[in-house]
Amino acid sequence: MPTLRPRPRARNAGFTVALVALPDAAISTLTGIYEVMGVPTSMETGTPHPTFSIEIVGEAAGPLQLSGRLPIMVQNSIDNIEACDIVIVPSVWLGRDGWEIGRYPRVVAWIRQVHARGAVLCSACSGIFLLAESALFDQRSATVHFDYARQFAVLYPDVSIRPERALVVSGDNEDLVSSGASTSWHDLVLYLVARYAGATDAQALARMFALQWHQDGLASYISFEGRTDHHDAEIRHAQEWLGTHFAVARPVDEIVSRSRLAERTFKRRFTAATGLAPVEYVQRLRIEDAKRRLERTAASVEEVGWKVGYESDAFFRRLFKRITGMTPQTYRKKFRVPEFARS
Repeated sequence: MPTLRPRPRARNAGFTVALVALPDAAISTLTGIYEVMGVPTSMETGTPHPTFSIEIVGEAAGPLQLSGRLPIMVQNSIDNIEACDIVIVPSVWLGRDGWEIGRYPRVVAWIRQVHARGAVLCSACSGIFLLAESALFDQRSATVHFDYARQFAVLYPDVSIRPERALVVSGDNEDLVSSGASTSWHDLVLYLVARYAGATDAQALARMFALQWHQDGLASYISFEGRTDHHDAEIRHAQEWLGTHFAVARPVDEIVSRSRLAERTFKRRFTAATGLAPVEYVQRLRIEDAKRRLERTAASVEEVGWKVGYESDAFFRRLFKRITGMTPQTYRKKFRVPEFARS
């Protein structure tokens, strides 16, 4: 959990929050944030009091049909808001063609304006695509849904993207906040409540809605898929072979010998094409297969490690934790379908 910088307590209606609605916004994230942040908290006084005054804002007030064809009501136009305490851009659906830069110039200009007047900028999941257009995240760290990380990196190379993180707080004044994949908006809301109302209220809210911090990050949720968007046929052939033979002994030596290249040249080209050294690539394939075995079988951790190519149980356990952020036992407990749901 990020270190919390103490902030003044809310007065009267609370800190003002502008929740940005775009036509391609995901309604579940938008309405979830709206509902949870609208709940009065005790403010550590024992008397419920609204910490946040939250409203849905957009380019124009009135009905707005979102990407899922569900209508919402935009409560206020950004033209009427000169300043606010917090701006939150919820998840957006990128669609087949991905994010289109320059689609919302008025909203981006407004974001820059309210930030200059002190607003904390927050994104949930893919909402960071819009915030990044402001250039305020350049040379800063942020997170995004891991499925969108490559696309984001191409569009915004000046932002250090950390898709394995559930929450990233950056900026000189901790004024740039982003949450990662899907329901990690829970982390964002709990962070904001803890920051503005206190940890006690955040814990109470978590209990009320069964929200949770993703304390272990999101690395364990990310499925590894080797990059194939390159044009090196020699390396592509090696990747295809590894896809079904990663568990053999000394697989890197095998793919080098199968190639028509010198070892040093092969390894250099493999790394350039895939972004990973051959040995790292094999490790990712093996751990991905181990994750599926832990989820779907009752095999022991030792047997799983052996099946994916590791004779040393201790090495397998260390590697698994380094890549996923948790031990094999913890991973199995977290991701295996519970007994009561199997019948």
